[in-house]
Amino acid sequence: MGKVLKMPTQAERLSVVEVKVQHVDEKLDELKVDVKEMHDCLDNTRDTVLAQLHVMTDEYRTNAAKYYEHANQLNDKQSAQHEQLAGKIDELEKFKNKWMYMFLGGAAVLGWVTGHIDKIASFVK
Repeated sequence: MGKVLKMPTQAERLSVVEVKVQHVDEKLDELKVDVKEMHDCLDNTRDTVLAQLHVMTDEYRTNAAKYYEHANQLNDKQSAQHEQLAGKIDELEKFKNKWMYMFLGGAAVLGWVTGHIDKIASFVK
């Protein structure tokens, strides 16, 4: 036949439960330490991020003012160039119109003269 198993006594079973409870207590203590370390890490991270955010905000404000100042200078230069270019275009259009009217006037006179050349020739004789 086989071996007969002996049932553990109540004291033995109690000591096993006590050991398991001790392990659970140790794990809880470790978890408490881990949670505290994580909490401290999160606090430090928050403080570091906020400090860096303040630095970046200050840098942005400083650089934004410089950027807008530079952009305004470029805009002023561009506006001056556009005004100068508009003046030159206006002068060219006036020049074009002057010569076009002179040419058209000359062509009209030439057309009138060629149309009346016979009368002009008889008048000159």
